Amino acid sequence: MARKPKILPAIDWLEPRVRAMRVISLLCFLGLVGLLCVYYLLIADLHGARPWVILLIELVPLLILAPGMIVGSPRGHSWMCFVVNLYFIKGALAAYDPNRQIFGLLEMAASLAVFCSALLYVRWRYQLNRKLAGEGEISVA
Repeated sequence: MARKPKILPAIDWLEPRVRAMRVISLLCFLGLVGLLCVYYLLIADLHGARPWVILLIELVPLLILAPGMIVGSPRGHSWMCFVVNLYFIKGALAAYDPNRQIFGLLEMAASLAVFCSALLYVRWRYQLNRKLAGEGEISVA
């Protein structure tokens, strides 16, 4: 038995959501980077370590994916969904330490926001691309 094709949402429904999720995912991404910068440069007690070295190590995975996020690449956003899970786990570990609990909870919230917004952007972007390519149109032969 043949599977029914999935019905794609209308273009006028998808376009504003794609634009909104792109902006939201970029803002959440920049918020996560800003949170890490503020914490490691101003707040964290690193016991003599150089804060900019620790910050650079923390930011390397995000900086590698930053060009894809900035240009709006769906592939870059999908890779960000994988990488940002590391920051969620790191935030969960930090949340158990009473001295870093607030930072851990903020890091978890920021990484969750990046994950959800990037995931929705990828989903709706690919649906819009399929719709613009003519998929889902009813053709009468």
